[in-house]
Amino acid sequence: MPDSDLPTTGAVAKPRRSPDVAGSVRRRRTQAERTDETRGRVLEAAVVVLRRKGYAGLRTDEVARVAKVSRGAMQYHFKTKDSLVLATAQHLLRDVLERGRTRAQDARYCGDPIEGVIQDGLDFFLGPDFVTILDLVLAGSKDRALRKQIYAYTRDSRLGVEAAWLDVLCESGLPRVKAETVLWLTISVVRGFAVRALWQRDDARFRGLLDEWKLILAGHFKNLKGEMS
Repeated sequence: MPDSDLPTTGAVAKPRRSPDVAGSVRRRRTQAERTDETRGRVLEAAVVVLRRKGYAGLRTDEVARVAKVSRGAMQYHFKTKDSLVLATAQHLLRDVLERGRTRAQDARYCGDPIEGVIQDGLDFFLGPDFVTILDLVLAGSKDRALRKQIYAYTRDSRLGVEAAWLDVLCESGLPRVKAETVLWLTISVVRGFAVRALWQRDDARFRGLLDEWKLILAGHFKNLKGEMS
């Protein structure tokens, strides 16, 4: 056997990775990326704590613990509790806006935009986001600046979602004025269930009533088409 084929003793040489592979594995995140990631973790943690304990029970040290960041890192991004609350509300409502726009976009191809409006409303008004935002609005009743800013974030989010759904309803063939009426009524029905759920939540009953509402609208649309033909 040639000497070059003999097994070696001692340390075994590590396989060498190609420069491309090594570079992709070892690429270090930039400072901006690390900062954005930390901020995002803090905001997600704040959402968790707000949903669990509300504004009154929110403690920045608990948010830091849930986010697994130091208190120093926490204070670097958010100097006060209210600055954290405002950023969290904006973060949460941006997510609501993006989910609503995505659902509206998908509804263009499903053939049942009213069901899309209903599902989007149920997701927000009967989900944890509405209760969380409502708690922040009530908490802001003692702080005019806080309340005003949360109102602005909520208005921009919800009106953005409604604008997306209005476009879908118009594309389905409804005149714009009629589409606005149908949209407002449908959202109002779902929002009414959110209030009812404060003392009596019955999802099966809510779903049945919403199906009745869709039947009412179907008859209305049929008559409307007859008038337009």
